[in-house]
Amino acid sequence: MQAQTNALARPTRAAITSNPDLLDDIAAAALLDVSPGTLSVWRSTGRYNLPFLKIGRKVRYRRADLEAWMERRTRESGATA
Repeated sequence: MQAQTNALARPTRAAITSNPDLLDDIAAAALLDVSPGTLSVWRSTGRYNLPFLKIGRKVRYRRADLEAWMERRTRESGATA
């Protein structure tokens, strides 16, 4: 009975990785229209303040963080700086 209760209390690995709000680098890159390699460079150099999560060896991005990041980068004039 105790083991069954613990199993219900903790999400399974499949439930964590199938969370549609957490994107892997391929899905995040597709959303941003860049390559996964570009995201890797941005993470390692800190070029952009793009939040990401490390879960073990895996990198995940919250969809809401990516959308907020894109919103902050929206320009209303031709200035690129």
